[in-house]
Amino acid sequence: MRAGSVGRRCAGAVCALALAVLTGCGHGPDAADAAPRPAPTTAGPSGRGAVFLAVGACGSAGTGRVAEVPCGGDRAAARVLARHDGREADGPLCPPATDFVLHIDAARAAADGRGPAPQGYACMRRLAPPHPGDPGGGGGPRTVVGDCVYRAGGGRVRETACDGRGAEPPEYVVAEAVTDRSACPPATALYVQLGGARPVGCARPR
Repeated sequence: MRAGSVGRRCAGAVCALALAVLTGCGHGPDAADAAPRPAPTTAGPSGRGAVFLAVGACGSAGTGRVAEVPCGGDRAAARVLARHDGREADGPLCPPATDFVLHIDAARAAADGRGPAPQGYACMRRLAPPHPGDPGGGGGPRTVVGDCVYRAGGGRVRETACDGRGAEPPEYVVAEAVTDRSACPPATALYVQLGGARPVGCARPR
């Protein structure tokens, strides 16, 4: 799950919610402002393109030796929404609908014999529910409007499912994304760092 620091509505408060990798941990909250940006890989056809797990391709289940497979096949588990070279910490954020991030340096094209792929990362969307990256889903690499969080101790928060099916009950919901904390509504109890063009999330009690 994603984790980060939180702040109450008071002077100098800082609220951060770190972005996740893979199953929900990792991406630095300031990654949206990192430079230089690595260029995305060229999109390829679904099934077995020239680039391993290019945009639109599908991968088999797992987070280690993942194979690129036809999207209509029985082995297909997730589709690539975006694909970037280099390290995730240095690159662009994944799309909001991303369910998990696959690190390509750890993935090998085991089924088609192409061997290790160049270092990069793929933003993956499951072909079937549940979708933890959806608003309120309780996971995914990004925090978006509609997501819920709870206090995890040590001045930090973690995301949890808004419907209460997670291990922890939701305490706050990100109601709005703005460019600056001063634009949050009066009911805001926490500021959550989201990244992107509107990096501040205004969270209110559930």
